[in-house]
Amino acid sequence: MNLQPDSIAVAGSGHWMVREQYTTATQGTNIERPEKQYVYNIGIYGWRKRCLYLFVLLLLIILVVNFALTIWILKVMWFSPSGMGHLRVTSEGLRLEGESEFLYPLYAKEIHSRVDDSLLLHSSQNITVNARNSDGHIMGRLTVGPNAIETHGQQFQINSANGKMLFSVDEHEVLVGTDKLRVTGPQGALFEHSVETPLIRADSSKQLRLESPTRSLSIDAPKGVHIKAQAGNIEVLSQQDIKLQSSDGMLVLDAETVRLPKLSLPTPPSDSRRNSGNSQELYEICVCPDGKLYLSVAGYGSTCQEYSRDCQ
Repeated sequence: MNLQPDSIAVAGSGHWMVREQYTTATQGTNIERPEKQYVYNIGIYGWRKRCLYLFVLLLLIILVVNFALTIWILKVMWFSPSGMGHLRVTSEGLRLEGESEFLYPLYAKEIHSRVDDSLLLHSSQNITVNARNSDGHIMGRLTVGPNAIETHGQQFQINSANGKMLFSVDEHEVLVGTDKLRVTGPQGALFEHSVETPLIRADSSKQLRLESPTRSLSIDAPKGVHIKAQAGNIEVLSQQDIKLQSSDGMLVLDAETVRLPKLSLPTPPSDSRRNSGNSQELYEICVCPDGKLYLSVAGYGSTCQEYSRDCQ
């Protein structure tokens, strides 16, 4: 009897084990020997399999949580195919409805409100609008603060609805393009330098007063100065002298009555031989060489020479 070993591969616990199997054979018998067969088993067993299942379960949980967070964010932020929340994307740009708060600078080419509503800008400190050139330098600035409104630029101009210039300011001059400029303050208007205007007029129920408290007041015009009071008086008051001078003309006082109430009555000379009193109180106005006026008692002829001592 002969024992022929046969090899059989057995897999167990992740290792390959070879076991020999013996077959019995007697002499004179012809038994075919089986060919060697190799069996391979593929798989993960034990703790590796448990770890794999745990990892797949963890990935599935993360996927579900991410999907839930995505749905929640889309719902809270009001995402839609046309925009997000009150923000809509249109062919003309962005449209924002309701109140919005900007924590950082806003850059835009044009900002306007709806047709049936006004545009309101609120800030706890101030609102600043800057205009920059192609190099990024600030060329114009408008600041609206709690105490003042400031503008910085080469020129400030206000136009009417039809494009007419109403007010313009630059570093050289101030232009008022309206037909009338009205100052309603009780103290009037204060100008530190010259003012050029074709007409200065007060309201019908107000008085017009031109005053220079500590300096002189000059009114110049190449073709004349016209002062007119239609229903009142014109008063010229001065602490010192009032001079009326015409370089190439004359001074005309055209009135029914010309009064000089401050001229003192003349003192008759000591050697005067006129005993007849001036019962009608008629006097003659005389002029000294230096321009001073004085009175003399009127007579049949001029009496200025007799009272000329008033010029001394």
